[in-house]
Amino acid sequence: MSQSQKKASNRSNLSKRGGKSIPFNKRISKNPKNKIVKEGMRLNQFIAHAGICSRREADQFIEAGLVSINDEVVTKMGYRVKPSDVVKFNNELIKSEKKKYLLLNKPKGYICTSEDPKNRKTVMELVGLACKERLYPVGRLHRQTTGLLLFTNDGSMAKKLTNPKHRVKKIYHVLLDKNLKSDDLKKIIEGVNLEEGIANVESATYIKNAPKREVGIEIHRGKNNTVRRIFEHLGYNVLRLDRVYFAGLTKRDIPRGRHRFLSEQEVAMLKMI
Repeated sequence: MSQSQKKASNRSNLSKRGGKSIPFNKRISKNPKNKIVKEGMRLNQFIAHAGICSRREADQFIEAGLVSINDEVVTKMGYRVKPSDVVKFNNELIKSEKKKYLLLNKPKGYICTSEDPKNRKTVMELVGLACKERLYPVGRLHRQTTGLLLFTNDGSMAKKLTNPKHRVKKIYHVLLDKNLKSDDLKKIIEGVNLEEGIANVESATYIKNAPKREVGIEIHRGKNNTVRRIFEHLGYNVLRLDRVYFAGLTKRDIPRGRHRFLSEQEVAMLKMI
């Protein structure tokens, strides 16, 4: 057998296990030597999760030399905090916060940010005194959109629930300025072409025992204010947009403008997503 034939035979043998072909990229991914594991949490994220400030503010504090690790000032932005590290801010020990999960029935007229340079009302005014931990909204709702908005200091949970690949279920109750034509309802179900591409919905239907200007729409993915823009694209004005369902959570027993903490069972459900 020639040298080239031996190499071809070796490659063939390497690509088979138990008589089945193994794709080359899968063989590589199973090799632990080819997997890079990043240990620890980024320093700015660690500080933000402790409820001291936002990540952006944490970057500024780090740069200013206000943060030390194991009694040494650290100004490196990408530093990852290890379990054994002693982290201090302004010479005070930073302790990890207990994770909190709060559900708000957002009223109209509030924006989803912690501070607003235009002094408009923010959702933090509604939940800021709910607990000592610093909470952040999971995703955003338009200023004029009402309904369910989740808050937490659990960064990993927030990231998971806002990642499109997890296809988190959201249902909206829409009130239009006029009856929705059946042809337009069909267009919504098939997908409406917006600026960023086709806006796909999981389902859309008329609300039972209500005028045809009231519509229920379910989406799992979508960019900023997708639902409102779908109807506006088809020539309708949205008079009311209310999120009634988010990731298995509903508005039941939460009056508009009020909030409650999630139960242990609800938190466990979110962690399974």
